[in-house]
Amino acid sequence: MSEIKRLYIGKRYSQCSIHNGTVYLAGQVAQNTKAEIKAQTVEVLASIDKFLIEAGTNKGRILMAQIFLADISDYSAMNEVWDAWVAKENPPSRATVQAKLSHFDEKIEIVVTAAL
Repeated sequence: MSEIKRLYIGKRYSQCSIHNGTVYLAGQVAQNTKAEIKAQTVEVLASIDKFLIEAGTNKGRILMAQIFLADISDYSAMNEVWDAWVAKENPPSRATVQAKLSHFDEKIEIVVTAAL
């Protein structure tokens, strides 16, 4: 049986799980929930970068990104930040949907799966 490694284990979930050459991140949200969508997106993407690096990989190896927006009208503004950040030569598969997020002021949550 192959090993499962977990990083930042909490009471309810781990921020990162690694198994069989694949890295799974928990949904990342901004800590500054008073910020507008662009600032929250920058913060979330920085968190993703941090966890991927700690896991031994990087954004160029993201296989799938799932983006949840509290308000789909933020799609264009979020994409401005995403487009500046995403690995141009290796953009991942992606889905973006509107969803009711767990905290009233959260504007975005992103879940990624990456290869080691």
